[in-house]
Amino acid sequence: MENNFAFNLKQLRLQKKLTQQELAEKLGKDYSTIGKWELGQRSPIMTDVIKIANFFGVSLEKLIGSSIIYDNAISIPTTSDTIQIPVLGTIKAGIAIEAQQDILEYVDIPKEWTKGNKKFYGLKISGDSMYPKYSEGDTVIFEQTNDYTIANNKDCAVMVNGFDATFKNVTISESGITLVPLNLNNQDNFLPTFYNKEQISNLPVKIIGIAREKRTKL
Repeated sequence: MENNFAFNLKQLRLQKKLTQQELAEKLGKDYSTIGKWELGQRSPIMTDVIKIANFFGVSLEKLIGSSIIYDNAISIPTTSDTIQIPVLGTIKAGIAIEAQQDILEYVDIPKEWTKGNKKFYGLKISGDSMYPKYSEGDTVIFEQTNDYTIANNKDCAVMVNGFDATFKNVTISESGITLVPLNLNNQDNFLPTFYNKEQISNLPVKIIGIAREKRTKL
């Protein structure tokens, strides 16, 4: 129960756009207790579990069950025309997008985008390698895909060598793939990097999303 409850509690809190302190006040608990519950360091007593389920309007089965309450782009609609998707701080290698737990917030996207079973996620931009088109702190909405044929000359999230995702412009050729920063004077000294077909297969190098929209907070 503990791990499922911890994950589901955090997703429910983020979905409601509540801080741990705000949730603690609504449940009559200390904020540190909420943190320990979400980290799986402490388990609530059953009366608290029932109180939490009632507060969020979910069943006990969903709160402590094995199924993830909010899969990527399959959340409760906010209106008839929009749904909410998670914005991730990072994407971890080997973990499906919908199972990522580094969720910073949820944002609305048009429901019509998901026609044809298309799925989306957001990434918070860190660094200046894609400046000035994208700035530190921007949220970029990505359409999930691993299709190289539609990634050419597009800004993509790419998984390389088992590390966290990198965000670069992608150039596809018969001999391989090149990841290109828009800002060649970036702080990380990231230069255009070419990967041949063997490297693409062995490292591997995977396209995991194509940028659909940028959102900048004023």
